[in-house]
Amino acid sequence: FQSKPTILVKVSMDGAPYLRKIDLNLYKCYIELLNALEDMFNFKIGKETGNKDGTEYETTYEDKDGDWMLVGDVPWEMFTTSCKRLRIIK
Repeated sequence: FQSKPTILVKVSMDGAPYLRKIDLNLYKCYIELLNALEDMFNFKIGKETGNKDGTEYETTYEDKDGDWMLVGDVPWEMFTTSCKRLRIIK
């Protein structure tokens, strides 16, 4: 049994007064990650809820080149190796 190395990234959310750190290796796919973020910050991802009342959130990440991308735009394995920071935006 070989454990995966820890991949800690900071997570911020618009309007939240604090940051969190998560280990990306605890999750196997985007759905698991997004569910954990929803529970951590008590919100719902806009695409899943279909809200039209201005309460939609999107999850973005900063890659190793410093560019901000939408979570889910690249395959999971590529995401876990390039993600440096997560941000949940309104």
